[in-house]
Amino acid sequence: MANFELRLPKMGESVAEATITSWLKQVGDAIELDEPILEIATDKVDSEVPSEVDGVLKEIFFNVDDVVQVGQVLALIEIEIEDNNAVEYSKDEDVIQESVVEEITDKIAEAKATVSSISSSNERFYSPLVKNIAKAEAVSQEELDAITGTGKDNRVTKNDILDYIKNRSAAPKQEITTTQVSAAPSKPIEVPKVDKPKPVVNGEDEIIEMTRMGKLVAHHMVQSLQTSAHVQSFIEADVTKIWNWRKKVKDEFMKREGENLTFTPIFMEAVAKALRDYPMMNISVQDNTIIKKKNINLGMAAALPDGNLIVPVIKNADQLNLVGMTKQVNDLANRARFNQLKPDDIQGGTYTVTNVGTFGSIMGTPIINQPQVGILALGAIRKVPAVIETEEGDFIGIRYKMFMSHSYDHRVVNGALGGMFVKAVKDYLEAWDSDREI
Repeated sequence: MANFELRLPKMGESVAEATITSWLKQVGDAIELDEPILEIATDKVDSEVPSEVDGVLKEIFFNVDDVVQVGQVLALIEIEIEDNNAVEYSKDEDVIQESVVEEITDKIAEAKATVSSISSSNERFYSPLVKNIAKAEAVSQEELDAITGTGKDNRVTKNDILDYIKNRSAAPKQEITTTQVSAAPSKPIEVPKVDKPKPVVNGEDEIIEMTRMGKLVAHHMVQSLQTSAHVQSFIEADVTKIWNWRKKVKDEFMKREGENLTFTPIFMEAVAKALRDYPMMNISVQDNTIIKKKNINLGMAAALPDGNLIVPVIKNADQLNLVGMTKQVNDLANRARFNQLKPDDIQGGTYTVTNVGTFGSIMGTPIINQPQVGILALGAIRKVPAVIETEEGDFIGIRYKMFMSHSYDHRVVNGALGGMFVKAVKDYLEAWDSDREI
């Protein structure tokens, strides 16, 4: 028998950690290859971690709500070693390749560097998270062994060691105070605690705890407003040609492609073209540097069943034709609706588009999705009377129009660039070819 280490897999280029939301298997349960063992949550996506082997779950290192870093060992799975491998090794059991020794030595050195002098014993096991906290806070082995654990089998949990560190940091202050005033004893000065104001509620009010997703979204929105200098530009576009063209081709498109042709992929195509014209809108900010993105990856804000929003990403949007764009938009929207998005589906966005017109709004002031520098809100399409200019003169007609609201980061995008970009989107939409074939 041997043990297989189940590690938290890499889930995207910028995802470094995840929170365990539930264990689907318990110690002693039989596990099959690719069978989900636990559920995790990143910033916005919930996902499952499948097993890479057949075996029996032997040990679990983290509890629900623990935060785990990518690459950390989540659990041990006991597996069987095939007989032919055992025979092969028995022939040369006294000969160990030098490369294997070096590899093992490196791993031991790496492990020692990670957890310092903290180690588990037969009487007590410490998770990698607890060991890392102990190392970072200079908690000795003796101190850790003395902590009363509240976890399973009296294990020390993350909260246990954090509470100990909090209490320990306060203890020396009390000792120093006692030493200093030992010659003239006096009552310690009590510092009044300032409680945060609580909302006033009565018997008719209902207190609702925010969901994990809601807390994350709230944090990101506040962080974005504190990071970027938000400025907005507004412009109105005449989309009468697009309205009439879509009405003419949508039924045939559905029969041929099996996809519903909405306005969203048409607008996304225009945004991708405008980004290609104005590449300094396709950037991100990191500290005091600007990163100019090579690929145009459009984020598409989509509503979740619980009312929250998520932003799946259309990769290399400028390289897709309208059919490909439509399939991408519909696929991501459907998987978002049924909570089937993967972590990679929401990574790598360089610019975001949100359709506030879906809910009847004619315009909005969207918050930038960090670390991007711009986001475009598409308002509802309305039939309005408008002045139409012709060679024979001006006249009043009924047109389909919409407002576009462009929020951008004024730290790196000035008003001219922000205005020219949204004007380019308008021009692409109004220049639509009514005879276009797809």
